[in-house]
Amino acid sequence: MQKAIKIDPLGFREYDARWLYPGNINNEGIKQVGKGFGTQVIKKNKNPRITVGHDYRSYSEEVKKNFIDGLISTGCNVEDIGLCLSPTIYFSQFKLNSDAVAMITASHNENGWTGIKMGIEKGLTHCKEEMLELKNIVLNKKFATGKGSYKEIKDFNKIYIDELSKNKIKKKIKVVAACGNGTAGIFAPDILRKIGCDVIELDCNLDFNFPKYNPNPEDMKMLNEISKCVKEKNADVGFGFDGDGDRVGVIDNNGNEIFADKVGLLIARNISNQYPNSKFIVDVKSTGLFEKDEILNKNNCKTIYWKTGHSYIKRKVNKDRAIAGFEKSGHFFFNEPIGFGFDDGINSAIQVCHLLNNQNRTMSELIKNLPKTFQSPTMGPFCKDDEKYKVIDDLIVKINKLKKNNDKIDGLLIKTILTVNGVRFTLEDGSWGLIRASSNKPSLVVVTESPTSDKRKKEIFYFIDKLLKQTGKIGEYDQKI
Repeated sequence: MQKAIKIDPLGFREYDARWLYPGNINNEGIKQVGKGFGTQVIKKNKNPRITVGHDYRSYSEEVKKNFIDGLISTGCNVEDIGLCLSPTIYFSQFKLNSDAVAMITASHNENGWTGIKMGIEKGLTHCKEEMLELKNIVLNKKFATGKGSYKEIKDFNKIYIDELSKNKIKKKIKVVAACGNGTAGIFAPDILRKIGCDVIELDCNLDFNFPKYNPNPEDMKMLNEISKCVKEKNADVGFGFDGDGDRVGVIDNNGNEIFADKVGLLIARNISNQYPNSKFIVDVKSTGLFEKDEILNKNNCKTIYWKTGHSYIKRKVNKDRAIAGFEKSGHFFFNEPIGFGFDDGINSAIQVCHLLNNQNRTMSELIKNLPKTFQSPTMGPFCKDDEKYKVIDDLIVKINKLKKNNDKIDGLLIKTILTVNGVRFTLEDGSWGLIRASSNKPSLVVVTESPTSDKRKKEIFYFIDKLLKQTGKIGEYDQKI
């Protein structure tokens, strides 16, 4: 008797796949996704080799085994590097010269979630088009068939650790490395020590129950714990790594959170001094300071605002040959000669350490040296997956109409509107607001910033919130200002 297949189609998201396991997908469903990805890879490469790895959740190995069974049934040759980080898997494609990669991880999502990050081209991961193709192959069962193979690759993590440990620092920087009991705990402290840091470990033991907080550098609980530790231990900087190690959050020496886009700007300044005429890609949630930054302008660098999402920024960095890309959620991308183009939270932390190594200033002094802006956190009002894109389309029409009619927000006209990803409108003084659909949750994303005042930042949020309430399609926020 054929085993029942369970796959929630909504699990195929914009740039990775995520499901509640086994509620929304079962083992047979995972196998089907493996067949689908194997079919995609075989269309591009005959007799391909695929590197696969998994994070430290209690069920990740089981999910990986079923996914691999699917891959092998299509004719793919699987090379399993075992427990690792997402960036380790991306790196493996360059070192092992494999034809594709797949990482079993739900990143920072709560326990109970599983997911898969996939890529075929080196350093890149699936975007909307590839995910849609995968979904169609899986749901319509249009699979390739063949006889693949399985091979275990031992000790690949050591090669990754050695690669990141190459560029040492001279100063003895004291860092807090917080991993939220996620997989980064067996990598980050070791690598930071190897480059020359004095490391204080915080929640680095592996525990898939995430007993204290989710390993998410946008989560205030995690950031508050790092802040306390930085102050108690008199550390120079605190780093918070997410569940699969591709993102980092930063706390300064006074225990203050620094939003990742401003960390990105500091790193971009440091890179631009060494590599003038460079290009940087930032996501639409990021600070407006990049556009007018005096050091980037002095070094003749260009900044492009692009779609939020690690796959989109990766692709844009690759296509435009940018030296780096920064996403407000903490995904940072470093291209040649300082990286391979993919997002790596530990490499991002290393770049911050080099920044402190090169400057005679503390982290808080470096931040104070940036023009002051008032930023909201990333806020997520609930909105159904099958309604959120329509809500955004309607808001784009409304906001364009407001601009056309010269309507004002907090007494100011709308100067520009960017619709590359949702709608980001900028006012006459450089203040801005963003509304977009979340790519991996049933929610919208709202961010506001003002270089003028905290009051204006809030007024822009109240304006957005009012527009959203009028739709009748939104629920509770995950957090609000």
